[in-house]
Amino acid sequence: MEDFKTITIFNYTHEIVVLKHRLDQEEIQYYFENETMSSIAPFYSNALGGIKLKIHPNDFEKVQNILDELNSNLNIV
Repeated sequence: MEDFKTITIFNYTHEIVVLKHRLDQEEIQYYFENETMSSIAPFYSNALGGIKLKIHPNDFEKVQNILDELNSNLNIV
């Protein structure tokens, strides 16, 4: 996971629910940095730099397409 890079940042945990499902469907390895702390203390999210979606660089294009799809259909990203 040390090779994983941040592709996007969210402010609140509810913003990542649908995205998690889509990434799992595509069997993409990922993790959300600061997710747990942001769910425990939501107001700390900005202080922590937000909830960062970390992915392997090889999946960048695939994940970017998923983010674009969700943004155009749901306006959540």
